[in-house]
Amino acid sequence: METNIETISAIALGIGLSASAGFRVFIPLLVASIAAHFGILPLGESFEWMGSMPALICFAVAALVEILAYYVPFVDNLIDSIATPLSVIAGTLLMTSVFPVGNEWMKWILGFIVGGGAAVTIQSGSAITRLFSTKFTAGTGNSIVSTGEGVAATGFSILSLIIPIFISIVLIIFISSILRLVYKKLHKRNVL
Repeated sequence: METNIETISAIALGIGLSASAGFRVFIPLLVASIAAHFGILPLGESFEWMGSMPALICFAVAALVEILAYYVPFVDNLIDSIATPLSVIAGTLLMTSVFPVGNEWMKWILGFIVGGGAAVTIQSGSAITRLFSTKFTAGTGNSIVSTGEGVAATGFSILSLIIPIFISIVLIIFISSILRLVYKKLHKRNVL
């Protein structure tokens, strides 16, 4: 019974961290790195490098550059095109690093499907929000969107370490809402 709860918690933690990578690619990686460095986040054996000081420094620098770049009007829209594939990679890495399965193939496949899928769905919603903000405010409202995304990435990443099951449920509901909106828009345009 305890193993089942640990497995569910690990999967929920992976979903929370992966979905957070959809808001910002490097903040969840930084949070996971800090948590692993201080022994709060147990990582799989092949992912212990994430808690090393060089990884922590790299993730911190990348997170700072990413945060600052999102405050430059129109550059933020360009970064979204780069952040989308990176969010899939980060989501896959985060999910796979905590996924409690012995089979490496299964770990990476499920990490890609669940973690990468969660990250890219959130990232797509963020990109669409930024495009609407750019369209309706000529980019002046994008700093508010960027701040919200940064806060969401940080908050959900930290809370995923503390209350992973609750946060994963909240994020799954959020992801479902994004997918439902996209489906309705595509269905309305007779694309589906």
